[in-house]
Amino acid sequence: MYRDDKEDNRIYKVVVNHEEQYSIWLADKENPLGWRDAGKSGLKQECLEYIKEVWTDMRPLSLRKKMAETEEQNLIDVGK
Repeated sequence: MYRDDKEDNRIYKVVVNHEEQYSIWLADKENPLGWRDAGKSGLKQECLEYIKEVWTDMRPLSLRKKMAETEEQNLIDVGK
């Protein structure tokens, strides 16, 4: 385990799951079950910066969809 990230020169990859949640994984390791490559690899800090840039809504996809459905239904109900 690397205690100081400045010494960590390993290559990581960004992975994403079906809920559009992001994480990093060592590039030479098989992805964990349910996760796929997000198309970015590099040093740990580079991958974390990429995630910070693209993962702007921390809510899981299923929650975002449910909230959108509820909002849409509320708009329909108000229009009645």
